[in-house]
Amino acid sequence: MLARIGFRCCVAAALVLGALPLADAATPGSQQQAAIDALTRAHAAVVGVEVSATPGARSAETLGRQRSGSGVVIGPDGLVLTIGYLMLEAENIQIVTLDKRTVPARAVAYDLATGFGLIRPLLPLRGIAPVPLGSIADMKTGDAVMAAIGGEDGGVGLTQVVDKRPFSGYWEYHIESALFTSPPIGNHSGAPVFNQRGELLGVGSLFVGDASGQGRPLPGNMFVPVDLLKPILAELQQNGISRQSRRPWLGLTSSEQSGRVRVVRVNRESPAEAGGMRAGDVVLEVDGAKVATLEEFYKKLWDRAAPDAEVRLTVLQGADVRTLTLKPVDRMSTMARPAGI
Repeated sequence: MLARIGFRCCVAAALVLGALPLADAATPGSQQQAAIDALTRAHAAVVGVEVSATPGARSAETLGRQRSGSGVVIGPDGLVLTIGYLMLEAENIQIVTLDKRTVPARAVAYDLATGFGLIRPLLPLRGIAPVPLGSIADMKTGDAVMAAIGGEDGGVGLTQVVDKRPFSGYWEYHIESALFTSPPIGNHSGAPVFNQRGELLGVGSLFVGDASGQGRPLPGNMFVPVDLLKPILAELQQNGISRQSRRPWLGLTSSEQSGRVRVVRVNRESPAEAGGMRAGDVVLEVDGAKVATLEEFYKKLWDRAAPDAEVRLTVLQGADVRTLTLKPVDRMSTMARPAGI
């Protein structure tokens, strides 16, 4: 549920009803007020992010040229953390504050390995204090958290932690830890999620149908945790990317089905297409090592010194087992970089 008005009342009611349990029951009044104040400050740092991609951008095929999502101010200079796919091949970036100010911004970093994006306003964001970075380490199943959406359709929603686990994405993406919540929020792209101390836990990446990870349908969201940001934040600001992002990319969309990695889509003009891969192929081995999950596939693919080093994939094409030699590329080399990176 989202509410554009009555923010403090929404949080206060949640505290009274127990949706956000107080840390110290001995002084419920002061603890409740402290939580309301902390979440109010956190909400004030939430912004909308509006992006126009460059004409002819490859990413426009799946993300469109016009994109909108959210971000949150994490630096005293107005540095904003968001989800990176919003700003892929961006030509124009605008930040929209809660009081409806629109401020031009430039890209600072896009990190392929984690999925984070950083942008910085070109004009001061007066009156907005950065939020502190928290951690998902002490979050437990059932803990209530606050998610927030910025921009014209902004608001806040109360949701719950349902799982913490590794996550493998169909787009050649894997992180060792992700935060899953339910019920889901609407425009999750880059939406920040906070604990009751007003600390940032992560930013929204996906809607998922199996948030609990227990093999039963449960709609929710996946958030990329800030635990992954802390070790690389300085590197991202300096270089625009982390070292871990310099890794092989094939151009595949894949799924994991019954202990097999099946290719769903092959990107046009990609290393996979050039190497003879087709939709429907089943990946059996990478450089002679058997793989049965997306995580195994990706980690074996990325385990090489150079992002363009050749890789041998043993695949099942129809009834035939074939070994294909592919020459991966650095993903960022195939895409137009936003101005600033």
